Amino acid sequence: MTVLGDGTTALYDTGPVPGPGGRPVTYEQVATGTLPVVGAPARPVPRLSAGLQLHGEYQGSGFTEAKYIARRGDGQVVQLSRLLYLVASSVDGVRDVDTIAHRVSARFGREVSGENVRYLVENKLEPLGVTVPEGQEDDEVDAPRSDLLLALKGHRVIFDERRTAKIARAFGWLHRPAVVAAVLLSAVAMDVWLFGFFGAIEPVLEVLDQPLLILIVFVLTVASLVFHEFGHASACRYGGARPGCIGCGLFLIWPSMYTDVTDVYRISRAGRLRTDLGGVYFNVVFMLAMAGAYFATKAQFFLAAVYLGHFEILEQLMPAVRLDGYYILGDLAGVPDLYGKIRPILLSLAPGARGRAARTEVTGLKKSARTIVATWVLTMVPLIIGEMGYALWNLPRILTTMVRSLTEQLLGTGSAFVHGEILAGLVGVIGTVMLLCPMAGVVYLSVKIGGRLFRAAKRATAGRPSLRLAVCVLALAGLSGLSYAWVSGVTPQPLPKKPPIAPILQPGVPTTAPPSPDASRPGGAPDGSDGGPGTASASPSALPAAASPGASGGPSAGASGSASASAAQATAASSAPGRKPTKSTPRTPASSGGSAGGPAPASSPPAPEPSPTPSESVPASPPPSPSEPPPSDSAAPASS
Repeated sequence: MTVLGDGTTALYDTGPVPGPGGRPVTYEQVATGTLPVVGAPARPVPRLSAGLQLHGEYQGSGFTEAKYIARRGDGQVVQLSRLLYLVASSVDGVRDVDTIAHRVSARFGREVSGENVRYLVENKLEPLGVTVPEGQEDDEVDAPRSDLLLALKGHRVIFDERRTAKIARAFGWLHRPAVVAAVLLSAVAMDVWLFGFFGAIEPVLEVLDQPLLILIVFVLTVASLVFHEFGHASACRYGGARPGCIGCGLFLIWPSMYTDVTDVYRISRAGRLRTDLGGVYFNVVFMLAMAGAYFATKAQFFLAAVYLGHFEILEQLMPAVRLDGYYILGDLAGVPDLYGKIRPILLSLAPGARGRAARTEVTGLKKSARTIVATWVLTMVPLIIGEMGYALWNLPRILTTMVRSLTEQLLGTGSAFVHGEILAGLVGVIGTVMLLCPMAGVVYLSVKIGGRLFRAAKRATAGRPSLRLAVCVLALAGLSGLSYAWVSGVTPQPLPKKPPIAPILQPGVPTTAPPSPDASRPGGAPDGSDGGPGTASASPSALPAAASPGASGGPSAGASGSASASAAQATAASSAPGRKPTKSTPRTPASSGGSAGGPAPASSPPAPEPSPTPSESVPASPPPSPSEPPPSDSAAPASS
């Protein structure tokens, strides 16, 4: 029956009848004109994920085929082929797959159908987190990230994009070639003067004696870290890219700063290398500024900051972790993610189907890039395995020594605050952080690596019970053997207690070595030797002298030319071993190589004696409460 016409049947029959397109309609729909529209079924409309940025072709690529870069909203950078990039750049949330196919075909140079586009979106772009799955209401995606173990955690923005752009604009002139050449030549002259003539360790020794100077140098070191990030941002802008925000976070366990310079992937390789080296270059600029401040004020703590800045540069140039050296090596090879190539490089050495697939991926690199990446992988993997093996073998020694050191550090720092020594307590807090971060890092890495190994073994043995049983037996045998070595004492024993290298960072920790059990034996030497020259006396009251850092600890080990009178005063006024120094007793760094004092007589006269130089003998016991400290000219430093 049809609803078309003027028959009485159409007027009274209100039941469903076939309408346009075969869909059932009712009389009310016909009377009101709300008939369904006849047309083709709706086609899916792809959408990009929230915050996705398309950066274009990867310049200076180390791959045989061109790669294109996209960055997700969570910061993960993904590599796309040309066809996938054209599809992603045509997705706008309005065009359907057929319209996208026409647009991609015109730009790609080959015919691409709507079904091809739909397949690429569902099977390639969605797993990468580039597009949103069909049927999902919001644009947020939960896509996998690469190498979560080495990712920066807990991001906190310090300078947003607008402020970072202003900073980059203000310091951009420092990247001009003439300025760069002048800065590098000045840095060479500064190092020749500091290390060749002045003596780089002298300012550091002066700083270690004063808590206030320690705090000042710490603040200058933090300032150099911030200025380091300004170098990355300004170099990024100078090369034609747009820097993002500057912030901080936790890398493994250490507090770290970062600069978002992902936009450099669309500029040339030279621009990326300039951006990678911009932070180290600004460290050099900062050190020149500190050297200038020294010449203006003659305050040596500025030179201490210069000395520490060299270690910061060396650390940043290491390619082992995601520091500047890692990105420098990656840009030299033209490979954005070096860690992502560890697995295919290693699998390419194995026979079978998996080895052939991995070799296919490796051959996708240019010869020069393949050489750089393979050399890096075959160097890094043995180092990582060696470090893990060393840590496991020495685990009881490491844990015992770290816990003991941290306990003493916390007690000494708390005691400094209780006694009103605020500066010493603040410096002790810095020392506590320097002890706590490596401990937390060891625990964090152990848990994460152990979990990864467990999950990898579980996946590799899925559906293969015999292989899983063999892996479990091998793992249990290895753990049992390692545990027996720990318990039986085969592994190295905990390190003995020694005087701190930098006592100013460890308040309350004795600056003299504790007496050996052999010290109570008549005629015995504290270190088990025969008590010859260069060893302490067998008397329980014998006190080894504290030597300045860098002393050799032998019979004639003298202090450097910068040793002050406080070294001799601390040696003469020290209490018995194990006694906590008082406020009136200066504390000097002690060498870990042994004492510099010679043999002392079994009994000492009660009268005070002149303070010895570091190369002289030390009295067996200190004078009882001297009325005033020895004059400063009585402790002339020995010539080196």
